[in-house]
Amino acid sequence: MDILKKENVILNAQVSDKTEAIRRSGQILVDQGYVAPAYIDGMLGREETMSTYIGNGVAIPHGELEDREYIYSTGLSVIQLRDGIEWEPGEVARLVVGIAATEDEHLTILSNLADVLEDSEGAEELATTDDAMVIIERLTRDAEEE
Repeated sequence: MDILKKENVILNAQVSDKTEAIRRSGQILVDQGYVAPAYIDGMLGREETMSTYIGNGVAIPHGELEDREYIYSTGLSVIQLRDGIEWEPGEVARLVVGIAATEDEHLTILSNLADVLEDSEGAEELATTDDAMVIIERLTRDAEEE
């Protein structure tokens, strides 16, 4: 199963707040068969204990360690929010990357996200592109090579 495919990406989405963004990113993971519905509650619980906003307009909602039992396979969901939403006071998320990872497969994903964070122009491109493949290729390129 592909970690990230076109069906996992919503371009120019509209959400009212971060809770809705987390629910939608989790629902994509459920709909595409990566996780059980209970994983969404884990994503929301994780956000309550520690913010998943990582900077440069990117948030990475994911479950907690004990939620791994709800993961069938590693997968990503991406919600692009061109107008952004306030994730934390003074911090606006424009790209919400839902993560469900088994074992250590998330390390490659996080490495790719770290590269995006270091490149503000790249982050801007992902937040404004009209082509889901731009996002897919950028976030999975190392995973596909392995």
